[in-house]
Amino acid sequence: MSNNILHIDARARAEERVAEPAVHHQPVGFSDRFALGFTKLLRFTADTFFAKRYGHRAIVLETVAAVPGMVGAMFTHLTCLRRMRDDDGWIRTLMEEAENERMHLMTFIEIAKPTWFERMVILGVQGVFLIGFSLLYLISARTAHRVVGYFEEEAVTSYTLYLQEIDEGRSPNVPAPAIARHYWQMGEDATLRDVVLVVRDDEAHHRDVNHGFASTLAGRPVDKARIAPYPSHATELAVGT
Repeated sequence: MSNNILHIDARARAEERVAEPAVHHQPVGFSDRFALGFTKLLRFTADTFFAKRYGHRAIVLETVAAVPGMVGAMFTHLTCLRRMRDDDGWIRTLMEEAENERMHLMTFIEIAKPTWFERMVILGVQGVFLIGFSLLYLISARTAHRVVGYFEEEAVTSYTLYLQEIDEGRSPNVPAPAIARHYWQMGEDATLRDVVLVVRDDEAHHRDVNHGFASTLAGRPVDKARIAPYPSHATELAVGT
């Protein structure tokens, strides 16, 4: 059965292609330019392939977005063990990012109801990305974090356009799922628009944190005061606890 709640029509797809991030890290050097080019390639793929053929863009992207935090936390953990040094809080931050992105996915699954075929496509995409991102992190953690920073810039843009879709009536503003109301501590009358707003805030925070990690690894200063605030989340993830 077709589900159109997250379907992006031709007009929305065209707007996405010309949209630019409101907050953008200017690339410095080959590593940053590679990360930006790779991100633009994946954005083009999402715009032309997933949006056009499957319609559940948010689910596909959040499935991929949940990978980098876990990969980064694992390799940082192993590095700290080998070098017998502190992680400076990176492991817990990256684990929180991975969990947060997973909760985005669980929320949009309640809204979009992907088919089994779409789930198989997502499984393949995640497998390929997991291997590719793990190799990239082993080669250059700095570049990997910059990739995530640019990913999140595009995510903020996409969710901004999704809000526009809702506000203009092209996507229905359905009630927020129970899992979203619990996780983001929302009221019973919360809607999909409220969910998209807090998800966008999550992505903005991840954007700034990962750009900061990349800059730290590059030996450049980081202004922590400029990191976007992180929305409040439930400490217990199971609904009803």
